[in-house]
Amino acid sequence: MAPAQRLAAMLGPDMVLTGEAVLPYCRDWHGDVQSDAIAVLRPRDTAEVQACVRAAVALDLQIVPQGGNTGLVLGALPDQPARQVVVTLERMSRIRCLDPDNFSAVVEAGAVLEQVKEAVAAVGLYFPLTLGAQGSCQIGGNVSTNAGGVNVLRYGMTRELVLGLEVVLPDGQLFDGLSQLRKDNSGLDLKQLFIGAEGTLGIVTAVSIKLLPAPEKVATALVALSRLEDAIELYRRARRDCCDLMSAFEFMPPLAIDLAREAMPDLPIPLEATYPAYALIEISGSGLVDIDDLMHRFLEAAFESGLAVDGVVAQSQAQARNLWAIREGMNLGQAQRGRHLRTDVSVPLSRLADFVAEAEAAVTARMPGCICVSYGHVGDGNVHLNVLPDFAQGPAGIDAQILTAKKIVNEVLDRYSGSISAEHGIGRLKKADLDMRLPAVKRQLLALVKNALDPKMTMNPGCQVDL
Repeated sequence: MAPAQRLAAMLGPDMVLTGEAVLPYCRDWHGDVQSDAIAVLRPRDTAEVQACVRAAVALDLQIVPQGGNTGLVLGALPDQPARQVVVTLERMSRIRCLDPDNFSAVVEAGAVLEQVKEAVAAVGLYFPLTLGAQGSCQIGGNVSTNAGGVNVLRYGMTRELVLGLEVVLPDGQLFDGLSQLRKDNSGLDLKQLFIGAEGTLGIVTAVSIKLLPAPEKVATALVALSRLEDAIELYRRARRDCCDLMSAFEFMPPLAIDLAREAMPDLPIPLEATYPAYALIEISGSGLVDIDDLMHRFLEAAFESGLAVDGVVAQSQAQARNLWAIREGMNLGQAQRGRHLRTDVSVPLSRLADFVAEAEAAVTARMPGCICVSYGHVGDGNVHLNVLPDFAQGPAGIDAQILTAKKIVNEVLDRYSGSISAEHGIGRLKKADLDMRLPAVKRQLLALVKNALDPKMTMNPGCQVDL
């Protein structure tokens, strides 16, 4: 009997997809990569996840856990189709508990981020994780990749929003750490092992999340600048003047406007002229704080000093959404142009502008037919320095350009003591890049943890690093 048939016999046919039904789960979000798997397993609760793991172990199969499959580094795609099954959490989407008085909730791993945010907002609270893919990404995947997003500046990465976890371990045992306590200093914080592990140590099945009071007042502004260096100075002033009320500070190049227009032709662009750099700023709060007045006083000082040269403040929620749509439209515009290099690097904030200038110059000097698009999160040093290749070169030429551009960017990054992954993770796409930069002691510690929890290398063995 074939492995897929044995799985169906062990778990029931309703839980096992085979044949062409597998293919949508084996394609990356952008459609650049198509893989395959023996089967896709679709558990409905934690006990069924345990049953899936035990069945896979009994058949000596490897498991690739998958959430919304919106990742950008191939972390949730099989790389050995003849040996691997995908375990999708899509049917586990319940909100088990929502406790407004404790400012917490317990949600299953397959819950879609946007739906969680909406449920929390209905009781006057706020879950601040905000991503472009929030309409389809799932909480379990957010935890497993330690997702970032535009609100990291104020609220931190996903790691800082997790109170507890429920995880099915590689042997089918259950780690029940669904604590909703803010303070628990009783030994090692074991949940941290699984946050950012990309499914290599177990399958996250439920998450206790930290909630906050809903920001009743939000001010959003798009500010034009004379150069990228001015964005860093503007951020320094915003950090001082707006303090912890600043929730986002993004920088974009002038090409962002063109790309957004390509993707969304009807999108209103509030500034008529084109400028060398833009900052998208958001501050928010509730209670007695006058957010609008704070934003206007901050920008008034920026214009008086000559740091800001043009700008607009959203006068409604619709206008604020339009400003953020420029940021999202830029990403869509890049995707519409075709396959390109997507980077997710971080450098010390004080060196962000220098890194962008040096890396873009290096790419342009060696690859004059390519176009650099650098944007990201001022305040946490995260830069997405993407490179659009010369698409006239054909598929083979495009692949070669992407590899060369990545090498050039990473060479500059190393000189700045940066990270090749600020928020997207490693997956399979960046595994070789991490491997050549992994210190011996860190490799040893990672191997010890992996061997202790997953000695049979069952969980996502092709992901992150080969140990």
